[in-house]
Amino acid sequence: MGGGEGSTAREALKHKLVDKVVMCDIDQEVVDFCQRYLTVNKEAFLHKKLDLVINDAKAELEERSEKFDIIVGDLADPVEGGPCYQLYTKSFYEKILKPKLKPNGIFVTQAGPAGIFTHKEVFTSIHNTIKQVFKYVIAYTAHIPSFADTWGWVMASDQPFSVNAEEIDQRIKERIDGELFYLSGALFFSSATLNKTVASS
Repeated sequence: MGGGEGSTAREALKHKLVDKVVMCDIDQEVVDFCQRYLTVNKEAFLHKKLDLVINDAKAELEERSEKFDIIVGDLADPVEGGPCYQLYTKSFYEKILKPKLKPNGIFVTQAGPAGIFTHKEVFTSIHNTIKQVFKYVIAYTAHIPSFADTWGWVMASDQPFSVNAEEIDQRIKERIDGELFYLSGALFFSSATLNKTVASS
């Protein structure tokens, strides 16, 4: 959902076991611009496994009969009155998104700024909303220099996350096409350790 600039699709397409990536963005102009000028993502837009759909993500999920292994939310923050506000509600997660996941499926979404002074803008509410819908939820963060802040993501499933750092490293080695410059098993578990202020909110 979202991701019109192509970066999420680019990273998903590195996974050798992926059969298809459906990228649904509502803004044709953004997609056209990024296809033309973001050369780092050009290969992703041309990839044979990419199914590019221009539509409202909520409507697209409602219309599709298929179920997904993973659904990624790469949407604008849920500012009231904004274009993505309804895609962060408990009702949307519970009634529309979750039924489109396979039984062991995973949902992951960007969750906005997650710094000590900024986490209450949207991160805390997104995290707490998702915890009402899924049995197993992990929030994790990373510093994003271009945003000048710590950023948050939330990953959720009804199946427990039962891999350790070594298993993640092995899966990266076996399943990823090319080298990852940032993520490792140890780093993932480190990023899922929230600071005291954010963790208690």
